Amino acid sequence: MSTNLQKEDVNEDPQIQFAANIDESLKPKSAKDRTVSPQNYVFMWMGDGVNLGNMTLGASLFVAGVATLNIFQTFFAAFISIAITSVIFALNDRLGYKTGIPYVVHLRMSFGEKGAILSSLLRGIPAIIWYGFQSWIGGTALNEIAKIATSGSFDNVAICFVVIQLIQIVLSMYGFHAIKWVETLVSVVIIGALLYVFVILLKDHSAVIAEKWVHAKGTWGLSFFGFIMVFMGNYAAIFLSAADYSRELKAGISDKKRGLLYFSPILVVYSVTLAIGAMLASVTGITNPVKAFAIVVDNSYITFFVSVFIVLGVIAVNMVANIIPPTYVITLLTKTKFKVSVTITGLLALGSFPWLLVQDSNAEGLNLFILTYSAFLGPIVSILLVEYYILRKQKINIEELYQENGTFSGLNPAALLAMFIGAAGAFLVVKLAWIIGLVTSGIAYYLLTKYAFKDSKFKKGTIFEKNS
Repeated sequence: MSTNLQKEDVNEDPQIQFAANIDESLKPKSAKDRTVSPQNYVFMWMGDGVNLGNMTLGASLFVAGVATLNIFQTFFAAFISIAITSVIFALNDRLGYKTGIPYVVHLRMSFGEKGAILSSLLRGIPAIIWYGFQSWIGGTALNEIAKIATSGSFDNVAICFVVIQLIQIVLSMYGFHAIKWVETLVSVVIIGALLYVFVILLKDHSAVIAEKWVHAKGTWGLSFFGFIMVFMGNYAAIFLSAADYSRELKAGISDKKRGLLYFSPILVVYSVTLAIGAMLASVTGITNPVKAFAIVVDNSYITFFVSVFIVLGVIAVNMVANIIPPTYVITLLTKTKFKVSVTITGLLALGSFPWLLVQDSNAEGLNLFILTYSAFLGPIVSILLVEYYILRKQKINIEELYQENGTFSGLNPAALLAMFIGAAGAFLVVKLAWIIGLVTSGIAYYLLTKYAFKDSKFKKGTIFEKNS
């Protein structure tokens, strides 16, 4: 694979015939319509990484007050995960970056127009649940703000949850134009706030943190590799729909540099958020970061300040990771306009019961949720990579992806069968679900495409076309 992607490689003005019911948001982005600079892209991923879900991931290392990994094991596992994640991101974002197509169209390359419906739902549904979960955490923080502002006379998380959701729906109607300025502002300010909390934890609770986390025995066994899988599963949905982000990035950026645009911000912010989550859990025994903050920072003014930035962080991560992908799915399925689909996405997140994922004493529900959906998302990303890099040698007719009766109409049984084979393998060892599903489905898809469904039109343009 070429390590350089020159500006002229990106679609300058794609001349494609579209079906009449294709919404404008699903059409390829030309180079002149891309407004996100590399700097804004970095801030976007920093804003995405600084969130309560990632803190809860750090807190999930503690079960009944006991750390399953010590500090060295935690960060070594995180580094491995981030390195792999960045490589997969840069590989899977390339088609979207070159052509400007969104993820729901990218899926048609392997699954077909009809098959892409199921695989897009497997990406959209977890995003909606994450959307609701992040908003619930944000609602908890907003409730803390309201309690302080009203001297305790107001205390209703459910109302705050609805309020923050309505705010996000309005902001997300402006798409990536809103994301750029929200992420740039929030990523800088909230990191400062979190570093402040980090200092307080070290200053006032270092002995407890050292005893319960730093010097914990931990393990290099299944729990270590399981944390890597949870970590990667946490990002599985995002790098699966990498095309939704790279299609907004300005032209002229090499594959290697795009990989660094993912690796650098994710490494920095995950290090901070994971550490704070683990430190809060070790000090308080509570895995909900908002409630833990209120205990550790026993000062109403500081709690108010931190809660404000928790709310901003929730909005930031949802704007990047949890709103745009399911919105495109809903736009594709319902043929509604972007703003209508954004509203539907927000309303669905309201009914996702996010409070069930994390209890005060443990976050095992969140980890189980991540491992379960990543059992399907690992196979999907594997199939897309095998398709694009091995079977099609990075050559794809984009216009065919948009044709109702073209090569990619209907569904590809090889892709669907490979996805279910990979998912079935993943569930054999749930803690290693992501990697098992990734490897199993990739091999299965290659073999099924080569030896099965000999008359399949999906072999056209692949290295197996002559065998069909």
